[in-house]
Amino acid sequence: MAWSRVSAQHLNWKGPPGMGHEHLVAAATKSSGSSYYFLIAIIVLFGIMYFVMIRPQRNRQRQVQQAQNRIQPGQTVRTTAGMYATVVEIDDADVVLEIAPGVNVRYLRRAILDVVPSDNGAAAAGSEEAGTSADDGTTSS
Repeated sequence: MAWSRVSAQHLNWKGPPGMGHEHLVAAATKSSGSSYYFLIAIIVLFGIMYFVMIRPQRNRQRQVQQAQNRIQPGQTVRTTAGMYATVVEIDDADVVLEIAPGVNVRYLRRAILDVVPSDNGAAAAGSEEAGTSADDGTTSS
């Protein structure tokens, strides 16, 4: 008897415990308001994930696809495997790349990661500023 009095006082019950239906009804009415907050939190979380992860990835894919469509013979490109090569010929879905003098390899167009900017203009300008001629490498005074 003493044990039931202590537990009833501890739980602030004024009588013997019931079957628990009252507690379930009270919990159900309280959780309906919090379920809306949970739903809103999940929607906000997915919105943040979209702007942080999905949207930038789509933009990168779009840029790579545009670069693949603008490829022209003579450009230096980098493949998804990390190989640098010069474009020799372009077919519908394939690209013929020259990886060494006289060595041509056929790749899928979508295997090209990006176009490497040519440094011909920058190298010539840099050598003229240093006082060297681009033709014979001699210095001028």
